[in-house]
Amino acid sequence: MNSIMGKIRSRVRAKGRGWVFTPKAFLDIGPRAAVDQTLSRLAKQGFVRRLDRGVYDYPKQHATLGTLSPNVDNLAQATATRSGDTVFPSGAMAANMLGLSTQVPAKSVYMTNGLTRTKKIAGRAITFKHAHVPVMDRLSKTANLTLQALSYLGKDSINDQTLDVCADRLTDQDLRKMAAVTDQVPAWMAGLVIKMKQRKHGQVRKQA
Repeated sequence: MNSIMGKIRSRVRAKGRGWVFTPKAFLDIGPRAAVDQTLSRLAKQGFVRRLDRGVYDYPKQHATLGTLSPNVDNLAQATATRSGDTVFPSGAMAANMLGLSTQVPAKSVYMTNGLTRTKKIAGRAITFKHAHVPVMDRLSKTANLTLQALSYLGKDSINDQTLDVCADRLTDQDLRKMAAVTDQVPAWMAGLVIKMKQRKHGQVRKQA
């Protein structure tokens, strides 16, 4: 047990303050029962913080404010790890992250391949919505963000400038892989992928 505890403590320190995790992060160190017991002991010692059943963090500390709340994105990812679902920022969050919208979403909403639900954890309410446009493992984060953002904006709100911004952020490999999965997205989005690929290579004159 001491060996397991030492290895877990070392890994947590290596990940750094702010890391949110589940017991699955340590199953290469020891059996699940031993990992659970060790994390419980470390939480009682104050080394880590238990946020929810099977979810912990190595909290950040502030000289004045003390122990800080966990990052909501880290919470969402850890919750997904526990359930085995894939989660990704909502279309509104994706559009903001890509610079396609200046609106900052007031609520924490994530798309998932799982069931739609709201989870309260560490004082935060996180909503998981089943994605109409699937989050695909074969695509990069930027490519998935782009698809979610385009879905959120809607075909009537997307202009040439939007396509230029997206094309500039995507790599040639991103666009090739997106083109290979257009059968999994709405037809109007499939057409946008082709247009972005054309604009990436200058086959369509970009706006000045």
